[in-house]
Amino acid sequence: GSLAEQIERRIQALREQPSSFHKYSFLRDLQDANETLFYALLVHNIEEMLPLVYTPTVGEGCQRFSEIWRKPRGLFLSYPNKDRIGQIVSHSRYDNVKCIVVSDGERILGLGDQGAGGMGIPIGKMALYTALGGIHPEHCLPVLLDVGTDNEDRLKSPIYIGWRHHRVRGEEYDDFVDVFVNSVKKRWPHALLQWEDFAGSNAARLLARYKDQLCTFNDDIQGTAAVAVATLLSAINVTGVPLEQQKIVVFGFGTAGIGIANMLVQLMYDKGIPKEEARNCFYAIDRYGLVRENGKDVRPEQLPYARREQEVRDWKLPDGDITLLDVVRHARPTVLI
Repeated sequence: GSLAEQIERRIQALREQPSSFHKYSFLRDLQDANETLFYALLVHNIEEMLPLVYTPTVGEGCQRFSEIWRKPRGLFLSYPNKDRIGQIVSHSRYDNVKCIVVSDGERILGLGDQGAGGMGIPIGKMALYTALGGIHPEHCLPVLLDVGTDNEDRLKSPIYIGWRHHRVRGEEYDDFVDVFVNSVKKRWPHALLQWEDFAGSNAARLLARYKDQLCTFNDDIQGTAAVAVATLLSAINVTGVPLEQQKIVVFGFGTAGIGIANMLVQLMYDKGIPKEEARNCFYAIDRYGLVRENGKDVRPEQLPYARREQEVRDWKLPDGDITLLDVVRHARPTVLI
């Protein structure tokens, strides 16, 4: 029958699936069997499909990736093949690649280390490149850098498809990523390389290292930030209170939170406000409450936003963390992110 009829048939079959995860699995199979139909289904039912193809269902898809893995999709580059990456990507089937989404599976959504199962993220994100961005699937390459996993459940599973080894870290890890990036630069000098769901410390470091070497961005740091900043600017257009007069609480100060704050500070700086003054608009709250100078577990990239102890010493009970409620009471913020 016509494409419209096929869509109708598949959408009925999809809606009869017993759970979101079954729907996710159904759609992954459809993508492998009939890509044209998969994207037609997606584009014509985008609001219903997005939560199935990507967040939140993709999380369970990553956790159970090995269970439903039937056909190869995307490129798994595992650490033992480090010396063969150039040769692997040279295959003619990759001639038309223009966009790459890469993860190492260490910090999948809020679920942590999923090892090779993290490939669900690049596959899902690339599906959005096509469905929402209109980029032809043959231009899209999902990549998983398999440097092992510290997730014992994955390592113990007899059907786990990844490299059974604890995560490679430190200099060996950096060298492996470097081999990958250099292979990309050589094979596809004009490609876009998007980093997705790396651990916080690696995410910022790798972006800083490679941002001037090729067309690249980290979605968790910059993509999320771009949307948050756009939203806030729209609100400011309505309220009329300029950005530098806002008091901004960022609740959750990991990769995305820091990325949002940095982009807002950059925006104020572009308007002529010194960065230190701009940072003073922010109250960052993480797992131990308000981020402060001598606080518990403050990461180097969080430090520029840490509040001075003398400023906040009356905000809490002795020896307690400063909570969101304490910050709202004392700082009277105007924005909550």
